[in-house]
Amino acid sequence: MAPDTESIPATGSAAPPTPLAERVNVLTMDDPWLWLQAGWRDLMAAWPVSLGLGAMFTGLGFAISAGLALTGLDYLITSTIAGFLLVAPALAMGFYDISRRLEWGERPTLWRALTAWRANPVHMLSFGIALLFFMMIWLRFAALVFAIFFPYVNMSWGSMLNQTLSPEGLVFLAVGSGVGAVFAGVAFMAAAVSMPMMMDRPIDAVGAVFTSIIAVLRNAKPMALWAGLIVVFTEAGLATLLVGLTITLPLIGHATWHAYRSVVPSPDEDRNR
Repeated sequence: MAPDTESIPATGSAAPPTPLAERVNVLTMDDPWLWLQAGWRDLMAAWPVSLGLGAMFTGLGFAISAGLALTGLDYLITSTIAGFLLVAPALAMGFYDISRRLEWGERPTLWRALTAWRANPVHMLSFGIALLFFMMIWLRFAALVFAIFFPYVNMSWGSMLNQTLSPEGLVFLAVGSGVGAVFAGVAFMAAAVSMPMMMDRPIDAVGAVFTSIIAVLRNAKPMALWAGLIVVFTEAGLATLLVGLTITLPLIGHATWHAYRSVVPSPDEDRNR
């Protein structure tokens, strides 16, 4: 179902339209499901490249987890896994490239997917670094929340597990989840369509992020559904000890490309408005 691009007239005491709303299309609640369908078709059409790239990221997750465990920082594994959602839009740029090349009728390759950042290197890499820095801030906040609730407990995997199973630990989990949800919400608003947009057009990071924020604000309900689907599929991949990410990460990556195509008008659409 194509997104409805007609403006919604303001009536009575309705809220004023989103500033610069003409930069994005109006979506329906059906659209996120259609993005998943289109993402699955792309995954099937280029499964050797998509699954190969997904397996590489799964292996990277294993390597990071093993590195944290070997250096005595195993208590950071859970927070790092949770922070994965914050940097996933940058990691998925290869899947955007695969979907774009399928759209062009070209044959995707692993090398082209790995070097997708070359389409707009300065802004794509700078935004990726910003997301990585944002995840580092999240890790510090997670450690701070634990220290506030359990100031006399050493941070280790065993002690954290014991404490979170206590009554105080339930409150800690609730607060920590709330803080994490805020971080995830900010990251989603900034990255919902910005990375594929930077790969597809000669736009800077500020303009792409601004467009992404407008898209989320103007389409709050469909984008909230989309965010929920991303969380469900990503958590399903993480719950299988990262193995499931081999499939769920490509699926969400390809679907995000189609989300961008639905949300942001093409140059021809802009001229016809």
